[in-house]
Amino acid sequence: MQFQVAVGALAVALLAAAVLIVRNLVGPDSAATSGGAAAGPHPSVATHSSPAGAGTSGTPLSPSWRGNGKPVTLAFGGDVHFEGMLADRLANDPQTALDGDIATLMSGADISMTNFESALISTACTDPQPKKYVFHAPPSALTAFKAAHVTLVTEANNHGEDCGRPGLAQSLAIAKAADYPIVGIGANAAQAFKPYRTTVHGQRIAIFGATEVLDSNLITSWTATATQAGLASAYQEGELVSAVQAARKDADTVIVFLHWGTETKECPNSVQVPLAEELVKAGADIVVGSHAHVELGAGYLGSALVDYGLGNLAFYDTSPPEIYSGALHVTVTGRHIDKFSWRPAQISGGLPVPLSGSSATAALQRWEGLRRCTGLSATPGTSLATTHSETRPFAGPSITPLAG
Repeated sequence: MQFQVAVGALAVALLAAAVLIVRNLVGPDSAATSGGAAAGPHPSVATHSSPAGAGTSGTPLSPSWRGNGKPVTLAFGGDVHFEGMLADRLANDPQTALDGDIATLMSGADISMTNFESALISTACTDPQPKKYVFHAPPSALTAFKAAHVTLVTEANNHGEDCGRPGLAQSLAIAKAADYPIVGIGANAAQAFKPYRTTVHGQRIAIFGATEVLDSNLITSWTATATQAGLASAYQEGELVSAVQAARKDADTVIVFLHWGTETKECPNSVQVPLAEELVKAGADIVVGSHAHVELGAGYLGSALVDYGLGNLAFYDTSPPEIYSGALHVTVTGRHIDKFSWRPAQISGGLPVPLSGSSATAALQRWEGLRRCTGLSATPGTSLATTHSETRPFAGPSITPLAG
């Protein structure tokens, strides 16, 4: 009898030890990421999940790389400016200028990002550029982004230098003083092509901003070079590809946020498709962007995720399809896209209002249908990136500037 009791006690002890070992191996972050990202799907989303695939192997140059194995969730929104009614909201109260709905659309993400479609200046716009639309906003715009829980923005777009070189200098100074990350601009090309880097759940994240959209009469003066302040231009393709390749060596996840597309066109143009392919081959895991002011399709390019157009997020447009809005959520473990989903919204009074019920269902069906002309897939395929493509010298441009 004593022998049986001893054996039973030993079995219980062994079982308890096994449970502790499993708990330590799994870790607390495997069940949920910060901000509740793993708490379950948003009630009005279209979600695409990827098979678990192989475990971590090789280095960050390996398509199967998963870093430390812990997921990170990112949220991306499209174009934001503070013109018209949004300018009034910003002047009245920067803390509520973007209201709570943007924060709701981004909720659950560890990192959130949008395109800031304006020059950021603290004084008058003394050098307005020769173009139809000139957008600018005061430093309080950054207060609004922070209040809306937007982690960072890109100013690499066709309005980032609307107030000329003096305005760009102010943008850089304001961002530095506010300690708020703005990618895609710089005092030279090295700064403009420098990614935002952060570590979340032990995963090293690198995020670039660049623009494919520049007025033809301003390309030269707005493009950052070794000796000229400006924007990270995607037409400096060699610099962008080399920057992505450099980040690929020591980042677990690499993202490129582009200003790209053709205004009001719901299919990618002749620059977007080859540019996305070049960046994915260079090692980008996620390529997203905006500019068209309408949504475009999203899906897999090999095993990487591409979204050709996020649409407007906070903008003064008042009619469809420009008012169709939302946020793209992507959960990624190292280089593996675990899942992606779209949270639909519709702009009213300049701000996105999240949709629910039948309105959300219709919006999601429409969003899914936009993939038809992209060449992207709803399911992942074989990686386009190889160690060779991620390390070889840039072989020459795959894109040329569009007219306009």
